[in-house]
Amino acid sequence: MKIMSIETSCDETSVAIVEDGRKIITNRIYSQIDIHQKYGGVVPEIASRNHVIKLPYIIDEALEESGLSLGDIDAIGVANGPGLVGALLIGLSTAKAMAYSLDIPLIGVHHIEGHIAANFLQYPELEPPFLTLVVSGGHSHLVLVKDYQTFEVLGKTRDDAAGEAFDKVSRVLGLGYPGGPAIDEASKKGNASAIDFPRAFLDKDRFDFSFSGLKSSVLNYLNRKKMKDEVINVNDVAASFQMAVVEVLVAKTIACAKSINMKTICIAGGVSSNSLLREKMTEAAATEGLALYFPAPILCTDNAAMIGSMAYYNYINGGASDLSLNAIPGLKIGTRI
Repeated sequence: MKIMSIETSCDETSVAIVEDGRKIITNRIYSQIDIHQKYGGVVPEIASRNHVIKLPYIIDEALEESGLSLGDIDAIGVANGPGLVGALLIGLSTAKAMAYSLDIPLIGVHHIEGHIAANFLQYPELEPPFLTLVVSGGHSHLVLVKDYQTFEVLGKTRDDAAGEAFDKVSRVLGLGYPGGPAIDEASKKGNASAIDFPRAFLDKDRFDFSFSGLKSSVLNYLNRKKMKDEVINVNDVAASFQMAVVEVLVAKTIACAKSINMKTICIAGGVSSNSLLREKMTEAAATEGLALYFPAPILCTDNAAMIGSMAYYNYINGGASDLSLNAIPGLKIGTRI
């Protein structure tokens, strides 16, 4: 089954063709990073307008690269939430029009479930159940994947997501946008033990995250330095901040896995490409005897291949969506659509 999938939940315009939920035939991604960099973050209206301009060309590129025609496509998958509502509507409207005109199924996909499914593309042998840490600009979730359609959120952020904290700290350090790669690169030149930033572990028997206090601590540190006219070592701040985030993410994930006796862990989302997170999670999983999976960096960012993978499992387990499918910016994980 060949599914053409569309992802426009934020500022990446992506179209993919995925076969049977596991094989990527093509995965075209147009990034708007250069456009939004001067604003220090994504401007929703600009993102939506660029999706309108670029999406038809990305569809053509995907077909050309694959050597397929629209007649070879069996279904259309599309992310319909969560995300920026204007951006979501561009992809959703296009997917509806294509499904209707081609008389093939339309399949709605939850964006975060798509991130989880990125691991299915990377590891053909991977099957549920497993625990996934989903870390991105808008989400920090610990999700128990019981099967391809059953997701239980065991922990989530109470304030800032990990990726959001990276972006904000990067901005005040003058490292630019997007913050994750910038912090990661600067950290390699810094001392992660230079500054003792706080780790918010919250309740020991709960698996929620909180990064707003850490973010405030970094801002207060920088303000104190500036008031005293002291030199700020940007690389040390970046490295110390990153270590504080990663230690909490790893500790919470391992503790959660042990609490439910889960031997398999996945990580997904944009922040899962962070080099320190991969290093520390690999070390911790090995120490605890846990199997660890994480996708290639290109599958960590927002991309349509992950949507195509999840669309396949949504379809074979629940059928198609109808044309009343709507964009839901706050769509809850596990909601069947």
